[in-house]
Amino acid sequence: MTELSAYLLVAAAFAFAVSIGAHYTGACMGMPYAAGAIRAPRALLFMAPLALLGAALASEGVEATVGHGILGSGPVALGLALAIVLSSLALTSAYNFLTVPTSTIQIFVFSTVGAGLAAGIPVHWGTVETLLVLWAVAPFAAFGLGYLFVRGSDRWRRAGSTPGPSLPSTAVVGLVGVGLAASFAMGANDVSNASGAFVMTGLFGLVVSATIGGLGLAVGVLTWGRPLLRRVAFDLVRLDPPMAIASQLAQAAVILVYVVFGYFTSINQALVGSMIGAGVARGQKTVLWKAIRGVLTGWALGPLSGAALGFALASAFGSLHWL
Repeated sequence: MTELSAYLLVAAAFAFAVSIGAHYTGACMGMPYAAGAIRAPRALLFMAPLALLGAALASEGVEATVGHGILGSGPVALGLALAIVLSSLALTSAYNFLTVPTSTIQIFVFSTVGAGLAAGIPVHWGTVETLLVLWAVAPFAAFGLGYLFVRGSDRWRRAGSTPGPSLPSTAVVGLVGVGLAASFAMGANDVSNASGAFVMTGLFGLVVSATIGGLGLAVGVLTWGRPLLRRVAFDLVRLDPPMAIASQLAQAAVILVYVVFGYFTSINQALVGSMIGAGVARGQKTVLWKAIRGVLTGWALGPLSGAALGFALASAFGSLHWL
């Protein structure tokens, strides 16, 4: 049973990584795509290896937080980790199917909490409280940066020449560059949602866990990523190139700061916060509030459904003696 649980955990975690990679295409490359700096196939082709590199090279701190900072004081049972991953995978896949951006991080953490409560394992509430505070701060920080970047860009443009109707080459480079930076940040920030289960159980070390997860992210980007790319790019805010650059840059900056300190936050929430900030800097008519309310609904339901499903699956696995 232990060997079967290990195989199932690896398969489920890899599938979850694939789902995560698809889920965050819009959050990483939506801005350059929306502005016409890059076509969708090339955007996804560029994003995939950067996500893998971010996972393999920069996720160690976040992997340690997930693997050792949420549940218990030692390795958790393979069956419990499987319940956590399956819960997170099911909910993230459902949001992908509905093309609603949400936070896989919040789904995963609350699935972990729900499963831990069901199994009677101590939850490190201090870590959860810290994450809640950081999650609350991130979109507001991104909002402020997005607003300031657009204001600064507009002031600089008024002082210079008026750009022509085509996208300047410098804007193309800037848009694609910040998209690639966001892709790297996503790999570092989000891979532990899937591969952190390996660290929880002691099945693999940090580097191997991150690499397996990173490969899954890349596969998800390339195979299932286009719907979310279009959703974030065109349905939330009407963007021009300076707004797109400002939004993506603000998001990447917030995410990378969190990763440096070993924490993670929602890439989508940071991006939507920065997009709203950029939109408000130009006047509220640029913000599509109806679509954003739908995204906020997804964010509210994600953690609650994660905790409920994690608890239910862990209870079911416990009754089957898989924990």
